[in-house]
Amino acid sequence: MADLSRIFKAYDVRGVVPDELDEEIAQAVGAAFVELTGASSVVMAHDMRTSSGPLAAAFARGATSRGADVINAGLGSTDMLYYASGSLDLPGVMFTASHNPAKYNGMKMCRAGAVPVGTDTGLLQIRDRAAELLDTGLDGSDSGGAPGTGTVTERNLLEGYAAHLKTLVDLSGIRPLKVVVDAGNGMGGYTVPEVFKGLPIELTPLYFELDGSFPNHEANPIEPENLRDLQKAVVSQGADIGIAFDGDADRCWVIDERGESVAPSTITALVAVRELAKNPGATIIHNLITSKGVPEIVSEHGGKPVRTRVGHSFIKAEMARTGAVFGGEHSAHYYFRDFWFADSGMLAALHVLAALGEQDRPLSEVLSQYSRYAASGEINSRVEDQAAALARVRETFAGREGVTFDELDGLTVSGPDWWFNLRPSNTEPLLRLNAEAADEEKVAAVRDEVLAVVRS
Repeated sequence: MADLSRIFKAYDVRGVVPDELDEEIAQAVGAAFVELTGASSVVMAHDMRTSSGPLAAAFARGATSRGADVINAGLGSTDMLYYASGSLDLPGVMFTASHNPAKYNGMKMCRAGAVPVGTDTGLLQIRDRAAELLDTGLDGSDSGGAPGTGTVTERNLLEGYAAHLKTLVDLSGIRPLKVVVDAGNGMGGYTVPEVFKGLPIELTPLYFELDGSFPNHEANPIEPENLRDLQKAVVSQGADIGIAFDGDADRCWVIDERGESVAPSTITALVAVRELAKNPGATIIHNLITSKGVPEIVSEHGGKPVRTRVGHSFIKAEMARTGAVFGGEHSAHYYFRDFWFADSGMLAALHVLAALGEQDRPLSEVLSQYSRYAASGEINSRVEDQAAALARVRETFAGREGVTFDELDGLTVSGPDWWFNLRPSNTEPLLRLNAEAADEEKVAAVRDEVLAVVRS
């Protein structure tokens, strides 16, 4: 049977085109998706990569061969696909490889209402059925297939998406703002103009031309070098704020008026406070490598903080279980109950713009109350025997006064005024370190001690 395990990840499909992912595979996945979800209709969208349109068309051939109708939204961001799935109450698929280099592409699938499809919720079954179809043929005559002919309908959903977002954040009374946006030649260049339309925003666009070859820099704002052009432009333009999006525009990164990068934990705390003002006592989700300032601030504002493992499938599951109003991750993913529990970089950006525009202070002052500790950022170490390295670290810190351990995700070690988390990568022989402390000197000391043990 065809082996698709290399491209089916924990909660999406991703691989090099055409070596690992091609149109025949996309067609098989389309057929398997319909068979296993029982969908009578499916909505899909795709990013600006040259391979995205053809892969989407192939998926549609597979879906319609099983009798499902397909609504093709065409170009869109991942959160626009979630809007489509939620507002139309249909299963959906987004064709994108997010921030990956140009040679990659992939699929993010969801059930009706933007409910994610991951390894525990059907993705493995879709993988296995698609592999079976590749071996036996796509006509469905082997077993379980129900060949038919569905239809494909083109529908532009951008205007509805933009209008819906602006019903979730009140921007009606904000002051005029100078905003620089770096779209990284990704889908932010398509969605930002429509979302910002009618707002008192003087927009300076950087790299809005849709180009899946990413000629200026990778569309991955978590890497500092990809923010440098935006930081320079904010300062040179005298802008109030800078915003960077990744390739499929489901993540956003914020730059303040000084050109300084703002930690996603700070944005998580800001948006959490805004959501708690509308929903007193609500639950807020944060992952375990978010700043400890986040649960402190949530509690101080009457909310209930809930800590989860790293990864959007865990965040979304916990949000659904607890009915949380909002969730944030260190990776600049932000999740909203009122957006079908899905993540939206654009919606987070609108919250920051509203908070800035509702008063007269600069962004750095607005955000100062939400940033309490010094952090290392994520540091990767290549380690072949991850378990042995984790054991060495635990042994090193065991028995120290006031030190505690937990293993919700990797190893978290907490001291009186510091903590760190060390967790294995799911796909590479890497250990990822995140550390936080009361000040820069302390976080550097913790970071250096842990790395010395890990890399010994």
